Amino acid sequence: MYQPHRAVLGEPLWARLRDLAPVRVRPARSVLLRQGDPGTHVIVLAEGSALVTLTGSDGERALLSVRGSGELLGELAVLDANPRSASVIAAEVCRVHVVPATDFLRFVEGHGLVNLLLRHAITRIREGEAVRLELATACVPVRLANALGRLARAAPAARRGVVVRLTQAELSQMIGASRNAVGAAIKPWRERGWLETDAGGGLLIHDIAAIEAQARGVK
Repeated sequence: MYQPHRAVLGEPLWARLRDLAPVRVRPARSVLLRQGDPGTHVIVLAEGSALVTLTGSDGERALLSVRGSGELLGELAVLDANPRSASVIAAEVCRVHVVPATDFLRFVEGHGLVNLLLRHAITRIREGEAVRLELATACVPVRLANALGRLARAAPAARRGVVVRLTQAELSQMIGASRNAVGAAIKPWRERGWLETDAGGGLLIHDIAAIEAQARGVK
């Protein structure tokens, strides 16, 4: 089962890693890491959630995964000295620590973490491959339900549910579907009370398990 870096490293090492750089606040929709850029730093995601996206040659963007607090972002480009393979966008206001590559590599080598981090990165790559297959073969309700599930599990719970700060237009782009198709998929979920439009923008999800089950045709 996939675990965030905080769980894999343990609290003492996670705290030391976080302390390598001061906390910074990044607004929703801001680009935390850009596909194709060199690996000059890594990001420690202390609070919030972020979207990992892949941009194709025609400018189309696909949602590969969603990362929540306790994750390390951009470490693979630093470890293998290659350009970043995907972009990371803040799904909401995030609190992050931007650790320079040199400091991060010194930390990794000093604590013997290279193999552990590479194994973790491989797990994330396999997850991304599964998502790409899903985007190519699954119907819109399944793609949308799975995307909402990933978003919901990474987002903090509100008093009335889980808020996903993405518009229908953004969701349609992320899963490679038209906005009308996304609206049609959401309609029965809204009618059943499983989600609603949030006053602050995006969607308020009340029952993600029911949404995912219905999308797969499970009664």
